[in-house]
Amino acid sequence: MGDVTHEQANLMLKLYDLRREPKLREARDWFAANFHVKNAEDVMRLCPFGSKENTYMRMVAGYWEMVAGIVNRGLIDEDMFFEGTGEQWGVWQQLKPIAGDFRKSFSNPKFLAALEEQAKRFEAWQEKRAPGSIEAMRKFREQIVKQMSERTTQAAVA
Repeated sequence: MGDVTHEQANLMLKLYDLRREPKLREARDWFAANFHVKNAEDVMRLCPFGSKENTYMRMVAGYWEMVAGIVNRGLIDEDMFFEGTGEQWGVWQQLKPIAGDFRKSFSNPKFLAALEEQAKRFEAWQEKRAPGSIEAMRKFREQIVKQMSERTTQAAVA
C-alpha cells in the first residue's frame, strides 16, 4: 500500500460527499438505468439538448471526468481510490461507444480522455488483484442492459 496522506483521504471523502448531493445522485441513478447507447444518434434521441436527461448525462460525465483528472494527477492515491469505487469504470463503459463521435463533433481528441485513461488503469489494477474479474463485470453489465431493455419493451407493450 502506498502512503496515503490525510489530505488525500479528506479529498476522497469530499468527492464521496459530492456523489451524495441529491441532484447528482438523481443523475447517477438515471444514467445507470437509462444511458445505454450505441452512437451519437441514440444520445440525441435519449438526451435532446435542453432536456433533463441531457443535464443528467452531462452531470455524470463531467463529474467522473473531473474525478479522473484528480486521481490521474496523483492527488488521491490510486490504490485507495480504486479500492473505494468502480463506478467510474462502469460510467466509461456506457460512454465509450459515443466518445469517438463526440471527439469528432467537438474537434477535441481529449474529450473524456481522463476518464478513458483511468478506466484502462482500473482494468489493469483490477485484473492484477482478481484475474478475470473485468470480463465477468462486462458480462454482468450486458445482462443488466438486456434486462432493462426487456422491461422497457414490456412496459411499452402493456
